[in-house]
Amino acid sequence: MKSSLLTVLAILSTITIATPSQAESLNDLTQLLNTKKCAQCNLSNSGLVQANLIGADLTQANLVGANLSQANLTGADLRGANLTGASLHGANLTGANLAGVNLNSTDLRNAYLTNAILTGANLDVARVEGIKGIAETAATAEQFHRWGVKESERGNYSAAIAHYNKAIKIDPEFAPAYLGLGIIQYNLDHRLEARENTKIAAKLFEEQDHKLGHKTAMNFQEKMTLIQKAEDNMAEKEGGLGHVGKLMGSVGSLLLQLLL
Repeated sequence: MKSSLLTVLAILSTITIATPSQAESLNDLTQLLNTKKCAQCNLSNSGLVQANLIGADLTQANLVGANLSQANLTGADLRGANLTGASLHGANLTGANLAGVNLNSTDLRNAYLTNAILTGANLDVARVEGIKGIAETAATAEQFHRWGVKESERGNYSAAIAHYNKAIKIDPEFAPAYLGLGIIQYNLDHRLEARENTKIAAKLFEEQDHKLGHKTAMNFQEKMTLIQKAEDNMAEKEGGLGHVGKLMGSVGSLLLQLLL
């Protein structure tokens, strides 16, 4: 009997300790939705799908595991917030301040980040497929190149081209991005542009004494030439236009190797 009583008391003690924390979290959520001011609030695991949080103050807020998918965070202040494991899939972060945020395993797929401040935020630990409007200052040429490769592997060539172009804008001598562009352009039948960018890549790789990169670019040039010759021969024999097909294949891992 005494043992059973102690067990019940232990359970009640646990409930008593846990309740204030849960209530405080609920109060924080209510405060955010009513005032849009919730600095240092505990909003972990909160459901804020499609929430209107324009201009909200969420500095240093605990948003671990929160669901902010498709939320409108235009102009929101999230400096120092913890977004570990949070979902901002499709969220509007235009003009938001994300300086120093923790983005470990954060889902930023298809999010809008035009004019967002990302100083000190590590985007490499987040999911960024389909991310839109990210500024050149938000990442390095290497990061944009990696994202370009991933978008290319997903078949999202317009996003891949945008990432490669930003890598080149940051570093005009970043050879892997030129090669990535050339591969996509060739497979989109923009062959003149493909040849030009591959030629630039080969020249830069050679100047930088990057043997694997130079060999890869030269092999790609050779294959483009062979395919063109095969198509010309088919056209002559058939009295019309010949077409051998695409060349891309799986090149993502190879393009990433060029960074090593």
